Amino acid sequence: MQFIIKNIWLIALAVLSAGMLLWPMLRRGALGIPDVSPAEAVALINREHAVVLDVREDAEFAAGHITAARHIPLGQLQSRLGELAKLRDKPIVVQCQGGVRSASACAVLKKHGYSRIYNLKGGIAAWMEAKLPVTRD
Repeated sequence: MQFIIKNIWLIALAVLSAGMLLWPMLRRGALGIPDVSPAEAVALINREHAVVLDVREDAEFAAGHITAARHIPLGQLQSRLGELAKLRDKPIVVQCQGGVRSASACAVLKKHGYSRIYNLKGGIAAWMEAKLPVTRD
């Protein structure tokens, strides 16, 4: 007990850190937004004509992106939702560099009534690791 009293701040910091690490996963799970692997994303694109939404910044997008991906940086997504209005009922695979920003974008889309949203697990980094094609234009 004395150990706990002497180290309460360290224990609180450890609990807070663990909570911050788990929050994105819990939030995504609570919203019902599934993660998809690069292979699952390819299947959605080929079989169901899913649209890929890239929410990275301009320089990241220019360095390489999934072929035919629509580019709307996360910071502009709210103001540019009108560009995606026709896609409300289509599958949308949202991707960023590693999967964190895309999870936030998925939450925004879900909040605005998009029903078939998928987060690319691992983002473009996982896509490239799977040796899938990337375009630079």
